[in-house]
Amino acid sequence: MPFLYQTFFNFRNLKNDTLDLSNREIFFVGENGQGKSNILESLYYTSYGVSFRTHVDSQIVKTGEKDFSINALYKKSEEASHKISVIFENGKKRIEKNGKKIQDRKELINTIPCILFCHDDMRFATGEPECRRFFIDQSLTLYDSSYIDDMRNYKKVLKSRNLVLKNKQYEMLDVYDSQLAQYGMVIQEKRKKAIFMFNEIFGNLFEKITGISDVTINYDPSWKNFSPASQDLVSYLLSRRDTDKLLETTMSGPHRDKITFVKDNTPFVQTASTGQCRLISLILRVAQSVYYTRATGLKPVLLMDDVLLELDPDKRTKLTAMLPEYEQLFCTFLPGEPYERYMHDTTKIYKIEKGEWHE
Repeated sequence: MPFLYQTFFNFRNLKNDTLDLSNREIFFVGENGQGKSNILESLYYTSYGVSFRTHVDSQIVKTGEKDFSINALYKKSEEASHKISVIFENGKKRIEKNGKKIQDRKELINTIPCILFCHDDMRFATGEPECRRFFIDQSLTLYDSSYIDDMRNYKKVLKSRNLVLKNKQYEMLDVYDSQLAQYGMVIQEKRKKAIFMFNEIFGNLFEKITGISDVTINYDPSWKNFSPASQDLVSYLLSRRDTDKLLETTMSGPHRDKITFVKDNTPFVQTASTGQCRLISLILRVAQSVYYTRATGLKPVLLMDDVLLELDPDKRTKLTAMLPEYEQLFCTFLPGEPYERYMHDTTKIYKIEKGEWHE
C-alpha cells in the first residue's frame, strides 16, 4: 500500500502526531475549517515539494510557530519504500528522500504519483489559456522528468530573448531565435502527442456521464506546420521580429499555445452550463489518471478535496463508478454527505475536528 503514514509537526492546524494511512481508501469527514484539506495538502506536499494552496511556505506554519515539518513513508513496491521529509526552518525549505537532501524537485516528482481533484480545477475549463497549458504540462511531467528540463530550457531562453527585446540588444536575437525554436518544438511535439492521447480518453468519459457526444480537446499551437528538424521556424521568427521589437516581447511560441474544448468544431465552454464546466474539470483529472497509467503501467494516488459536493446525485454516482484504477484514494466529505455509499471493505473513515482525527 503506497502511503503508510504521515507525521506532522506544526503543519497548519493539524496536531503533532502520526496518522496511519495504510488503508486503500481513506475518507476524512468533518465540517469546513477543521483540517480535512490540510491533510490532503500534506500528502500533495510530500509528493511534489510544493502546496496546491499557496506559493508561500511560511503560510503553512501553525499559528504562533516558526517552523514545520512533515514526514511520509511511501511503499512503492514489496521491495522498495521511500521516506520523504519536508522541513521548513529559519525561513528555508529542505526536502529529503530516504535521508538524503534532494537538490532538485525533479528528483521527487516521479516518486509518489498523486492526482489532485480540487475546486480550483474549474479554471482548466473556464480560466485563461495558461491554465490549460499548465494542466497538459503537469500531465507530461508526471511521468516524463525530461519534460521539466524542456520547460526550464525554453523559459530560460524566452526570458533572455524578452530581455534583449526590451533593452534593444537586437544583435543577440539570432542566437536566441535558434534556441527558442529548438526547445519550443520539443515542447510542442510532446503536447501534441499528449493531447492526442487525452482525446482517446476524455470524450468517451464525458459522453458517458453527461450524454453529450463529440466534445474534444483542440490543440492550436502558436507555431503551425513546422517540423522539428526544419529551419523554416527560425525564418518565421525572423519574419515576426519587427512585431516583437515593437511590443518588446516574444509574440509566438509554446507560451502562446491555445487549448480549447470544442463540440462539432465550435467552442463548447462558452455555451456550457456551470455544471458542465465543473464536469469538464473533473473528467480531465480522471483522464489524467488514465493517461498516467497508460504511459507508465503504474496506478496513481487520488486526492479528492470536496469535489463531489457540487454534482447532482446521478452524476455523482456515475463519476464515482468511473474513477480510474488507483493505488490509493483519499477523499474529504462534509458530515451530511452520503459517503457511506462510496465505501469499500478497504475503506477507513477518520472524523476530523480542530486538527485532530479519530476513527
